[in-house]
Amino acid sequence: MKKKSQALETVVHGVFLLLGLITVGCVLLISVYLIVSGIPAIRQIGLVPFLFGKTWASTAAEPSYGILPFILTSVYGTAGAIVLGVPLGFLTAVYLAKVAPPRLKTVLESAVSLLAGIPSVVYGLVGMLVLVPGIRKVFHLADGASLLAAIIVLAIMILPSIIKVSVTALEAVPPEYEDASLALGATPVETYFKVSVPAAKSGIAASVVLETRIVGKVQGLQLCGTVARGDEEDKRRYLHRFPYAALAELTLWALVPDYLKFTDNTLGFGKKLIWKA
Repeated sequence: MKKKSQALETVVHGVFLLLGLITVGCVLLISVYLIVSGIPAIRQIGLVPFLFGKTWASTAAEPSYGILPFILTSVYGTAGAIVLGVPLGFLTAVYLAKVAPPRLKTVLESAVSLLAGIPSVVYGLVGMLVLVPGIRKVFHLADGASLLAAIIVLAIMILPSIIKVSVTALEAVPPEYEDASLALGATPVETYFKVSVPAAKSGIAASVVLETRIVGKVQGLQLCGTVARGDEEDKRRYLHRFPYAALAELTLWALVPDYLKFTDNTLGFGKKLIWKA
C-alpha cells in the first residue's frame, strides 16, 4: 500500500513538473519569437536610438522610434503607485486583521471586495471626470491628464488585492506567537509590527509583487465626435446585424468620431495612440 502511494505521488509530481516545464517553455518561445521578430527593426533603427531616443513619431515624415519616455513613465508610474498604495493597503490590512471590531471588519471587507470587482475602465472614467479636472484646478495646469492622476488611480486599483492577500497572511500567523510576545511584556502594537508582520512578510510581499502587474494592463479609449440621428440606411444596416432589434421601436443614433486617443500600457506606461479625422 505504501509503495502504491509513493508511486502515485511520484506520478503526480512528474505530471506537475511536466506541466510547469511546458508553461515555462511556452513563455520562452513567445519571448524568443518577439525578440527575433524585432531584431530587423532594431537593426534598422539602431539599438541606442531605440532605447534612449526621446521622441516616438512613427507616422511623421521623418519617423522617430525612441522608447525612453515609455520606459521612464513605466518606472515612475509603477513606483509612484507602489509608494502611495502599498503603505495604505498594508496598514489597512493590519487594522482589519488585528484591531477592527468584528462588525466593522465585515463592513470594511465587503467594501474592499466591492472595490476589487469594479472594472479598471470605471476607475479610469472616474479619474478622467474627477481627478483630472481637480489636478488642473489645483495646480493651474492647461491639462490635468498627468502622471499624478495615473498614479493615484493605479494606487486605488491595487489596494483591494493588497489588503485581501495581506489580511489572509496576517490571519495565518499562529496565535501562539502573539501570545508569547504579549506574555513577555510587549504592547499589542509592538506585537503586531514586530511579530505578526515579520511572520507574514512573504504573503505581504507576494501581494505587492502580484499587483504591480495591473499597471501594465491598463487600457482606455477617449473620443470626440458628432452625434446625430441615424438615417434609413444606417437603420437598415443595424437591423441586418441585429435583427431582433426590429421587435422594438428603434431610434438609432450614430456617432461619427473625429478624434480618438487610445491609452495602452501594454505598449509602455502612458503610451497613447492618437487618430484625427
